[in-house]
Amino acid sequence: MPREEGAGLRRYETIIATLVGVSALFVSGYTAYVQRQQVRAAVWPILAYTTSNEPNIRFIVENKGVGPAIVRRVVVTIDGQPARNWDDALQKLAGPGNYQSTQSTISGHIFSAGESLTVLMPKNSEGAPLSGEKSGPLWATLDRERRRVAVEICYCSTLGECWTLRSGGNTRSTTTEARSCPETSAISFEQ
Repeated sequence: MPREEGAGLRRYETIIATLVGVSALFVSGYTAYVQRQQVRAAVWPILAYTTSNEPNIRFIVENKGVGPAIVRRVVVTIDGQPARNWDDALQKLAGPGNYQSTQSTISGHIFSAGESLTVLMPKNSEGAPLSGEKSGPLWATLDRERRRVAVEICYCSTLGECWTLRSGGNTRSTTTEARSCPETSAISFEQ
């Protein structure tokens, strides 16, 4: 084989080997990207906030996602005005009084996948949950006024990806991605 043909063949082999190497690099990079997306989807939390009057008046936060939700910051408002805790919220909803309730902490809570937590369940003077109109004027007031409560919950996945849920009040529920959750402040919810 003449020398020129051998050099041309080696050049051709070098180009082919380089293309194969570059292709393998792109394939491995894409595979890593797809695997990351699969892991991300496997731990994706989705928080939801609801309020109900069946069978009794209650306020609920639940994780409808497939991974844990780590709650970093909570703001609860009544007509846009922050409430510091559930007792403050009840005072703003039903007026001054000494109200009984069962309360759960949202701030700092880690919601497992599928977990539902009743964060507030008002009770009557005997300590029973407010259930139907037979519970009297407090049930009627809270049933009407519970729609004034809005929440803003910033939470993260175990991969450190964060979202902010805004729900309740007169607005449509939305969840948006966040770079990180804000630090607690004067308007942060304490429970």
